[in-house]
Amino acid sequence: MALRYLTAGESHGPALTAILEGMPAGLPVTEGQIALDLARRQCGKGSGERMAIEKDAAQILSGVMDGVTTGAPIALLIPNRDHANWKGREIPAYTTPRPGHADLAATVKYGYDDIRPALERASARETAMRVAVGALCRALLDNFGITVGGYVSAIGEHTARLDGLAFAERVSRARASAVQCPDPVADAAMSDAIAKAHDAGETLGGIMEVVADGIPVGLGSHVNADRRLDARLIQALGSVPAIKGVAFGDAFASARQTGTLTNDAIRPDAEGNLLRGSNRCGGIEGGISNGAPIWLRAAMKPIPTTRKGQETVDLATGQTSLTCYERSDVCPVPRAVVVLEAVVAIVLADALIEKLGGDSLSEMRPRFDALRRATLREARMSGNPRLFWP
Repeated sequence: MALRYLTAGESHGPALTAILEGMPAGLPVTEGQIALDLARRQCGKGSGERMAIEKDAAQILSGVMDGVTTGAPIALLIPNRDHANWKGREIPAYTTPRPGHADLAATVKYGYDDIRPALERASARETAMRVAVGALCRALLDNFGITVGGYVSAIGEHTARLDGLAFAERVSRARASAVQCPDPVADAAMSDAIAKAHDAGETLGGIMEVVADGIPVGLGSHVNADRRLDARLIQALGSVPAIKGVAFGDAFASARQTGTLTNDAIRPDAEGNLLRGSNRCGGIEGGISNGAPIWLRAAMKPIPTTRKGQETVDLATGQTSLTCYERSDVCPVPRAVVVLEAVVAIVLADALIEKLGGDSLSEMRPRFDALRRATLREARMSGNPRLFWP
């Protein structure tokens, strides 16, 4: 792994922190770039009351001097404004684990006497720092013409109609939507469903799509499992709280088709470029990017924190009980789009650095420009027989 990061911090603790190691020197970055993505994470229909308290802003503490990265580890800090409401206060015991949350499993694993340590770290509040890290990785990708954008394609029972709408247009339209949906008809239905879920004390999940464009051929590898680009992306997306399914391209629809109907035919154009007329595989074949846009879908379950009580056990009394409400979103799906973009950007930045090597942006640029392309000229073969195993 060329690029790695760690986050730390509790939901209501003093701050979130991160260390990002492996970013090449010479990349211009600012706290303002990070702020743009953090602001997107705080907006959206279905957000909880916490977002009215926090005004997230990341501080760059190291690894950036005179506005450019130095190649040293980058330290980031996001203060939790809500910490002031918890500091010095005796907090009532939390002893009723929520089904579907880390509460019970983490309590048993670590031997907690109160659920609070589990829920504080398992909280999706941590994703604010992943968005900050992802913003820096997005800055690197931008230098090579690689873009990462996302949108919501379904919330609850309502699905957007996106056929015929280019990826760039989907992303652009989503930015103007309170639910991050490019389809105005579905947008209205999703907003109404979120309002009804709120009134019923329920939560809603949905499906998000992320598209990375400008990807060169050759990121990732087929030679070992841990180098497969699709496997790395699945791990990254699956690590986001409440994400329970990941698909590339038309994966689940393709599972119901025959082979000849699910692949992307390869055709040369007049200039000898090897092109695809479709992108059913989502831009990755055999664990390697093939030059088409990387197209992912992720399913987020309804989060388990509901105002309507759910059956559980009080670990202090041993008696059956109903869950207690811990302030949260009704539908985090719109806010989660930028989180998924961030983790995808982190994986792609890592794969790009791995592919190109080099300690600085100036070393990476000529190597990127020299990458092999999918053309008849660069992929030409002799057609001669080979004795591979004498």
